[in-house]
Amino acid sequence: MKSLIVGHLGHGEFILPGLIAKALVANDRAKVRMSVLQALLQHALHPSVETIDLSTECRAAGVDATAVHFIIAEARASNGRITAPNLTKLIETLRSDVQTMLEAVAAGDAIAGKKAAERWLAIQAKTTAANDEIAKDEVAALISVTSPNGDSLHRLVMDLHKDLNRLSAGCAEETVYGAHAFGLSLEDRPMVAAFMRGVDRTRALKFNHPGLEASAARSGSRLIIQNDIGTTDAHVIVVTVEGTAVIVTHTDIHRARAKFFTSLFDRFPVRWSGLDRQNAEGIGEDRGFYLTTGQYEGESSERRDAFLEAVGAALVFLIDWNKARKNLRSLADGADCIRILDWAARNQIGHRAFLELGGSGLVAAAVRHAAATRIGFGERLSSALGREETVNFLKTVLRVSKEALLQGRSVRMARDEIEADLVRRFERADNTLLTAIIRQAGLAREIAARIGRLIADRQTGWAVNGPSLAAFAQRLEQKADRLVIETRNTIARLDASQTIGQLANTMEATIDELEQAAFIASLLPANLDPAVLRLIADLCAAAVGGAEALASGIGAAVDVPEGQPADTEDALAAITRLADLEHAADSAERTVTAYVLSGHFETEAALSVLELARALERANDGMAVAGNLLRTHVMADLSI
Repeated sequence: MKSLIVGHLGHGEFILPGLIAKALVANDRAKVRMSVLQALLQHALHPSVETIDLSTECRAAGVDATAVHFIIAEARASNGRITAPNLTKLIETLRSDVQTMLEAVAAGDAIAGKKAAERWLAIQAKTTAANDEIAKDEVAALISVTSPNGDSLHRLVMDLHKDLNRLSAGCAEETVYGAHAFGLSLEDRPMVAAFMRGVDRTRALKFNHPGLEASAARSGSRLIIQNDIGTTDAHVIVVTVEGTAVIVTHTDIHRARAKFFTSLFDRFPVRWSGLDRQNAEGIGEDRGFYLTTGQYEGESSERRDAFLEAVGAALVFLIDWNKARKNLRSLADGADCIRILDWAARNQIGHRAFLELGGSGLVAAAVRHAAATRIGFGERLSSALGREETVNFLKTVLRVSKEALLQGRSVRMARDEIEADLVRRFERADNTLLTAIIRQAGLAREIAARIGRLIADRQTGWAVNGPSLAAFAQRLEQKADRLVIETRNTIARLDASQTIGQLANTMEATIDELEQAAFIASLLPANLDPAVLRLIADLCAAAVGGAEALASGIGAAVDVPEGQPADTEDALAAITRLADLEHAADSAERTVTAYVLSGHFETEAALSVLELARALERANDGMAVAGNLLRTHVMADLSI
C-alpha cells in the first residue's frame, strides 16, 4: 500500500528499487512453480517413473517443498486433463508472482509494462484451470519456452526478467567493480568484487557479442547477483549468497549446455540438481526447460569468493554455446564437440572467436584450400583425419581464432595458420601409413630370419621341422594380407600418396615371395651340399638385412617433413644399403644357379635349391624396389 501511495504522489523513483527487488524474488518463485507444473505433467502421464525432487530449488526460492512434493506425487491424467490437489492454488500463486514482476516493470517502463500486461491477459484468457484441474495442452503451453501460438507464460517470465535486469541497472545507486548495485552493505562488496573479477578475466572472449552485464542487490539476509550472459532467450544466471553459502540458479532449454556449465566447477564440492529431468510428453523436444540449481557451502569466505570468481569467469562460455556445438558437429562426433568446448573453456580460449571468423565455414575453407581431394562432399573431417587428430585440429582452430582476434592479426593470417596445421596433420596421417609399411617390413624379416635359422640348423646337422616353418610363414603372410587391405582402404579414404600405396603393394608381393621360399625350404631334401647351404644362408641374411634397412629408412622418412637433415641422411643411407644388399643377393643367386647347373645335384634337389634361391632373390629385389619408392617419397617431402 505504501508503495502505491508513493507512486501516486509522483515519486516512483524512490520505490522502484524495492519493487524490482521483490520482483526478482518473485521471478525465482515463478521459475520453480513452472518447474513444478512440468514435473506434475510428467508424473501424471508416466506415474511409474520416479517423482522428480525439486526440494533444493524450492528451498532456494522460498517455496514449500513438502507441498510441492505432494502435488507432484498425486498428479493424475485422464481424458486429456491433469488433476492434482491444490493445482488451482499453484497456478494462482504463479499468477501472483507474474503480477509482481509486471508491476515492477510497469513502474519503471510504462510502455514495456503495457505490452507485457497485454501479453499476460492473452495468456490468461487461454488458461481454464479450475477445481484443481487443467487441460494437458494448457500446461504445455504455459511452461514451454516456445509455443505454437508464438507466446507462452515461460517466455513472458523470461522477458520480464530481462526487463527487470535492465531497470535494475538504470536505478542502481552505484557501480561496484562493474556491477550495477543497489543497497549493498560493506560485507557485500568483496563478494561482488570476486564475482566481477571472474567476469572481467574472460570478458574479452565474447568479442563483439553483447552481454555479461551484472547487477547486485541486498535482499534481506541475502546478496543477489545476476548476469544476463547474452541477449538471446533472456539467458540469466542468478547467484544468491548468504554467509559462506552460495546458490547458483540457471534456467536453460538445452540440457547439454546446462550439464557443460555445471561440469566446469568440478574442483568445488557443488551439489547440483535438475540435470536428470526429462521433458514431459506434450511439451516437445525443444519446448521444455531445465531449472538447474547448484549449492556450495564454502569452508571460508576465501573459498566462497574463489567459487564466485569461478562462476563469473565461466559465464562467457555459455554465450552462443549451442551455436558453436552445432558448427563443430558438422566436423566431429557429438561427444567430441563437447570435449572441445570443455577444453576451450578450461583453457580460457572459448568458442566465440571461432564463430566470429566463420565457424565451420572457416574449417571448410581450410579443407578446400589444403585438402580438397582428401575429403569427399558431405564427409566429416573426422572420417578422413581420424577422431583424435580431428579433435586436436579443432582445438588448434579455436586457439588460433582467439589469438588472432585478441592480437589484432588479420583473418587471412589466421586462415593461413589453420590451413598449414591441417596440411601437417594430413602429412602425419601419411606417416601413420608409413608405419604400416614398417610393420610389413617386420613381418618380412621374421619369415626371412626363420628360413635362415632352418638353414643354419641344416648346416650344423640339427633336426629341423619343415612343416612348422611353412605354417609359421603362412600365418604371417595372412596377417600381412589383412594389414595391406586395411592400408589400401585408408589410402583410398585419405586420398594419400600413391607412392605409399605402391610401397604397400610391393611389400605384399615381397612377403608372398618369402612365404613361398619358406614353403620350399621346408621341403629341402637331406644331405645338401654345405656350399649350397652357405649360399642360401647368404640370401637369407640379405633378406633379413634388407627388411631391417627398409624399416630403418621408413622410420627416418617419417621425420623428414620436420626438416631434420640427419633424418634425410639416415633415410637415404638405408636406401643405399638396400641397393647393396640386392646386388649381393643377385650375386649369390647366380652362384647357386651356376653351381646347381654344373651337374652336382639330383633333379629333386636341383629344383628345390633353384626355386628357393630365386624366391629369396625376388624378395630381395622387392625390397630394393621398395627402397626406390621410399626415395621418391623422401625427395617429394624435401621438395615441399
